[in-house]
Amino acid sequence: MYRNGIIMANISEILQNAKRIHFIGIGGSGMCPLAEILHAKGYSLQGSDNNESSIVDRIRSMGIPVMMGQKAENINGADMIVYSAAIQRGNPELEAALASDIPTFTRAELFGEVTKHFENCIGICGTHGKTTTTSMTVQTMLSAGLDPSAVIGGKLPLTNSYGRVGSTETIVCEACEYVDTFLHLFPNVSVILNIDEDHMEYFKTLDNLIFSFRKFALLAKSAVIYNGDDANTLKAVEGITDKDMISFGFNNTNDYYAENIEEINGAYTRFDVMYKGEKLGTVSLSVPGKHNILNALAAVACAIYSGAEFKNCIKGLEEFKGAGRRFEHLGTYNGIDFIDDYAHHPAELKVTLEAAMKLGYKTVWAVFQPFTYSRTAMHFDEFVDVLKIPDRCVMTEIMGSRETNTYGVYTSQLAEKIPNSVWFNTQEEVADYVIKNASAGDLVLTMGCGDIYKSAHMMIDTLKNK
Repeated sequence: MYRNGIIMANISEILQNAKRIHFIGIGGSGMCPLAEILHAKGYSLQGSDNNESSIVDRIRSMGIPVMMGQKAENINGADMIVYSAAIQRGNPELEAALASDIPTFTRAELFGEVTKHFENCIGICGTHGKTTTTSMTVQTMLSAGLDPSAVIGGKLPLTNSYGRVGSTETIVCEACEYVDTFLHLFPNVSVILNIDEDHMEYFKTLDNLIFSFRKFALLAKSAVIYNGDDANTLKAVEGITDKDMISFGFNNTNDYYAENIEEINGAYTRFDVMYKGEKLGTVSLSVPGKHNILNALAAVACAIYSGAEFKNCIKGLEEFKGAGRRFEHLGTYNGIDFIDDYAHHPAELKVTLEAAMKLGYKTVWAVFQPFTYSRTAMHFDEFVDVLKIPDRCVMTEIMGSRETNTYGVYTSQLAEKIPNSVWFNTQEEVADYVIKNASAGDLVLTMGCGDIYKSAHMMIDTLKNK
């Protein structure tokens, strides 16, 4: 690391000698599991955040002090500092850290260093399905008697956390491709679920995106587990011969594949898990959509490669109910079912909405918050097509996040092309409209990777008060 004209010691050396590590933004879902792992390894930690939360409560319950508000003096006493991706330049605590002599690293750099200390790091990447597959893999391994550590992008209901500390040399990690974050990791096994055009404001071209996934595959020490039905994934792994290459998919040319697929109650699936022509057994999934069959096959491949027997994987697969904000059932109020989902790319919206439409509801309401101007502009026509799938579509204005609207794109432009759709500036207006128009027997499905879940809770609170 280079800062202030001084070449700093590398993170391995600093972490090895660190006595107290300070986390800026410790309440983030990506920071919490890293803090838990380091705490379990005996490090002294402290942190700060801007908001009280269940994650902050969890961290404090371990005896780790968390200060509210980000201030320069919070870094006192630390000899290593880590900050989350949500912390931007101009933040007084980050600026104080960068101006100090205390070695300061990003969460991605620390994450990579943590994975280096596990003999069997399984990094699960892909444009779609990372959180679900990582969660499913952890639950499958636990049911098979393995005891992995984990870093997950969503909450796993089984553990009620975004990660866990295991007692073995295995760690299962969600590996995100955004700004090449996953290239910091040290995987023993690289898993590629799929590759689709996303984050193109960074990658610029599909070839660049595919090449980044290829670099992640090449990082694997032992094996690459990949979707053999996905053309872009096949390009990424083409010619890699110095590792165990394990494919999964629907086609029987894959190592792991599904046969005798049947839908249960319109959307839930039962299928036979096959391995190179041999039937391993039958699984009934509790999460809807054929895409979850692929996620399950990837989870099985990971577990078996790590030493599990398939017969011991079945319980974990069948009891998996999804990760937080991944088709998460929030409850039924006044006869209306509320489900919240993280889908924000057209391909994700498509499989989620198609699954929802098969569940037999009177009316399916898609409540969607577009996320980032670049994604909305680059996939505009695709968003229009998939948002025609539900019976009704209600949208918020685009959540720009880190971007400014240089694209001149607005939700109103989507609404003009989507029948039975409306849009509002605020989530309060969205919640009010849906509550006034939805009725018993309907499904309200909030969708997006921003804070659209707040609308769901507003609607639920309104109905509870009634």
